[in-house]
Amino acid sequence: MEHVISGVAKFQKDVFPKNKEVFQKLATGQNPEVLFITCADSRIDPNLITQTGPGDLFICRNAGNVVPPHSNNTGGMTASIEFAVAALGISHIVICGHTDCGAMKGAIKPEALDSLPHVKEWLGHCRGATEVVKHKHGCVDSAHLDEVTKENVLQQVQHIKTHPSVAARIATKEIQIHGWVYNIETGGVLCFDMEKEEFVPMSECYTDDNKFKSTISL
Repeated sequence: MEHVISGVAKFQKDVFPKNKEVFQKLATGQNPEVLFITCADSRIDPNLITQTGPGDLFICRNAGNVVPPHSNNTGGMTASIEFAVAALGISHIVICGHTDCGAMKGAIKPEALDSLPHVKEWLGHCRGATEVVKHKHGCVDSAHLDEVTKENVLQQVQHIKTHPSVAARIATKEIQIHGWVYNIETGGVLCFDMEKEEFVPMSECYTDDNKFKSTISL
């Protein structure tokens, strides 16, 4: 905890003064372009990965980068998505999974989560991903972790489309949805390519000729 406290002091002394004008502008409102949904894993830093600053991303984090399907039961993710889309007017949604995801390990082996009942129930939203992999291979285990991680991103993309505010803006092409997987060890980012129907390196998805080729909402 000491390095966290000293970090705040360093921020106030060195970082904030150099960016005072930026923070003064942000003090009166925000206008992010991207809703970035990712895992709560401590090894993931959305601003570091994307090299963005304060005010650029509206970030939602939870175990497994889960987006529960829309329902009449209000939850933190549902409210945050609605606010980002309907109130802030974001135009891009990124759902980003990552390698070595503990949540995906739990989704693969839910019986190991009996002592964590809330985690077990939450990861029920990932069951579609594990069932897809199980259907393909006849089983699903730790050897399929990367595949489950990718399928989970696609599962959550389908879930977010059920949210009314998102569905409305997809219909009018005001929002684009992107599915990513971040590799902790290499720093690489894979993106889902709608045309190829697979995850490929980011450089193959976002080109000068077709900037958002990988968008999977259209």
